[in-house]
Amino acid sequence: MAETYLGIDIGGTTCAVCSADRQGQLLASASFTTGKGELGWKETAGLLLEEAVRQARAGGNSGPKAVGISCGSPMDREAGLIQEPANLPGWRDVPIVNLFREAFPQAAIHLENDANAGALAEYHFGAGKNEPARNLLFLTFGTGLGAGLILNGELYRGSSNYAGEIGHIRLSPDGPLGCGKAGSFEGFCSGGGIEQLAVDRRAAWAEETCLRDGALTARDVGLGARSGDPLCLEILDISGDHLGQGLAMVIDILNPELVVIGSIFTRCEEFLRPAMERALEREAREEALACCQIIPAALDEEIGLYASLCAAYHGEGLFSGEPPGTRG
Repeated sequence: MAETYLGIDIGGTTCAVCSADRQGQLLASASFTTGKGELGWKETAGLLLEEAVRQARAGGNSGPKAVGISCGSPMDREAGLIQEPANLPGWRDVPIVNLFREAFPQAAIHLENDANAGALAEYHFGAGKNEPARNLLFLTFGTGLGAGLILNGELYRGSSNYAGEIGHIRLSPDGPLGCGKAGSFEGFCSGGGIEQLAVDRRAAWAEETCLRDGALTARDVGLGARSGDPLCLEILDISGDHLGQGLAMVIDILNPELVVIGSIFTRCEEFLRPAMERALEREAREEALACCQIIPAALDEEIGLYASLCAAYHGEGLFSGEPPGTRG
């Protein structure tokens, strides 16, 4: 019987479970919302386990060969612990690998940073499949901002598994808070940062705008920009400018052929790209920029599913040599 793999995507507002064959053909998937941590880790993990067991039983075989778990950092990959990422409040030292090992004792369980897993997903099944590159940088640009690095065709984690934490880079002495730093890359280029920009700019805005006083979301800003609201357009212009500033540093350092940006960028590219490109032309080295293509994530809403599956595939060595199924 064909081997199956399970993917577990743990996000700040949405979690998902999927199953697939070794070529990345999805067999089943299900997702549920968790609010912003209101469910708590025990209830969320219980729902994930319940759905994973259901999909494994529906597959009608002896169970998955491997399970991949993708979530934000910090984490201890060797110990299998989630260590309270910013988007998962209360998830301190959660033994997520052991929980799934108890449910699937025959399977290998692999835990991976969501940005690294996203980079693998785009490299093997998304943008990297369509635009072959040996050096690819993937930016999450979602609830937070992190990067996954594919260098010379291999995932690069760094000496202590914290490579790619670009959200911590400070771009300005002040500005929206991200990664505990005002004016950080994540502060300007994440859902949470855009929300802060919207609240601050709305308070000082004297002209008419569709943004109301009180709690605002990045989605509100995106919808407003699409309707031509000048405040929303200004907010995304600010975010785009800082996106370009941050990318200029990374492009000059790593010299990638391809930068893939997910989530908010895929939905708001037309409003973010002009300011991003102006900043890149101003800040980046011309030779490095000339060979680098910057595009939205190709997997779009399925990236979380493929990211979690790629945690399993990569952990099992399926990307050694020719990857499974779709790349090349």
